[in-house]
Amino acid sequence: MNDTIRINRPDQEALFETASAQAGYFTTAQALDHGFSSALLTHHTKTGRFLRVARGLYRLRDYPSAPGEEIVAAWLRQAPRAVVSHESALELLDLSDSIADRVHLTVPRARRRLVAQPGVTIHTTTHPLTDADVIRRHGVRLTTPGRTIADVAAAGMAPDQISASVSQALRRGLTTPALLREAARSRGRRVQRLVEAALAGADP
Repeated sequence: MNDTIRINRPDQEALFETASAQAGYFTTAQALDHGFSSALLTHHTKTGRFLRVARGLYRLRDYPSAPGEEIVAAWLRQAPRAVVSHESALELLDLSDSIADRVHLTVPRARRRLVAQPGVTIHTTTHPLTDADVIRRHGVRLTTPGRTIADVAAAGMAPDQISASVSQALRRGLTTPALLREAARSRGRRVQRLVEAALAGADP
């Protein structure tokens, strides 16, 4: 009896830890996992402790804002199968000086019932994302540097921006020429040429 009560009691510390890893955001499912009932979520929202951002998504009211938090929020609404990709992944990896005006996510093409979100571009892929294609940063799943650079190259990013991203990724040890070439290989000759040109111009 006492054990059951202990399990069902809201674990505020655990919820804070989960939200802290996600720029202050958390989902209804995560709150329920930490013992917060729907009624308790509604109560804390009415009192202002939690902010209801969208259906199924909340934010700790007093958690400080952080760069890229809109990416985290958009990803949480499509998680767990979505990954942050393209320009948004470059931003979280700090491999681009520009900030995208949209959040980019990638999901399996077979996925249905996606949540419509203004300002979010959903990319689909018929090639399942493997563990080798995905890493975790700032509490979210995103494509690896190699996969990200191949994605933006295929999507038409300017060659000088691709070169800059390649140089930074290599300089910081985030990827290798071999991994970049492997990621580009499945995208066709144009992307391969762009990556080879970026590698040729990268700092030794």
